[in-house]
Amino acid sequence: MSDILAYLAAFLLYALIGWHFWRTRWNVPARSGGGEAAGAGWERYAIVAPLVLHGYTLYEAVFAGVGLNFGVGSAVSSIVWLTAMIYWLSGFFYRLEGLQTLVAPVAAVAVLLPLAFPSLRPLANTEFPAFKAHISIAMLAYSLLTIAALHALLMAVVERRLHHPTLPSVLTNMPPLLTMENLLFRVIWVGFILLTLTLISGIVFSEEVFGQPLKFTHKTLFGIISWCVFAALLAGRQFYGWRGRIAIRWTLSGFTILLLAYLGSKFVLEVILHR
Repeated sequence: MSDILAYLAAFLLYALIGWHFWRTRWNVPARSGGGEAAGAGWERYAIVAPLVLHGYTLYEAVFAGVGLNFGVGSAVSSIVWLTAMIYWLSGFFYRLEGLQTLVAPVAAVAVLLPLAFPSLRPLANTEFPAFKAHISIAMLAYSLLTIAALHALLMAVVERRLHHPTLPSVLTNMPPLLTMENLLFRVIWVGFILLTLTLISGIVFSEEVFGQPLKFTHKTLFGIISWCVFAALLAGRQFYGWRGRIAIRWTLSGFTILLLAYLGSKFVLEVILHR
């Protein structure tokens, strides 16, 4: 019963935070004087409570029993939790107010996913250090690239409504598009490096990580395609100065393919095929 209450409390707190920022930031036209001031101090720490509860529910869902119970629900919830955690820590160094309206509702849904899609069986080979390293690096890579995708969506909204006469105040308080773009590519670079390490650890140490020789599955194929998309984006940025809508489209395309690589396969196997 206490676990259910923790899930519901985290859900309600995330939802309240998202509603608060929608009401006070996103859905309010900017003042003629140039927008509202930065958020109150309590707003920066408001997300800590649901983050702690979310982390507790994940720990109970993943480490309950023997081995790691890492089903599709726990996987998505873990990625979103890490995304929210990294976003919160990044907020001390960058102006990311606009993302709170996007992150909080997504986290509110994600925190309930382990209940809706519980793990069918524990993961095998979790005693191997290589497996633990592979999972940890992969989760960090997916989380950073999730932030990149959300950041790209926010950039698309800012760019579309840049000349709108009733621009929401949260958009007027965002950094200039060029600054947001530079931050986007910093996040993509780190996520790309971690994604590279994820693919290398899965290929080179497949025998130890997965207990079997490397098999070329659709998961591997989509993972490599996603890596190629992000590699092409970074190369285009370096050599051809890609920016704006081109950067946004490539970022969202690479992220979508990455979702198909990992979460798509887990969803089909566990939810549809019950395997």
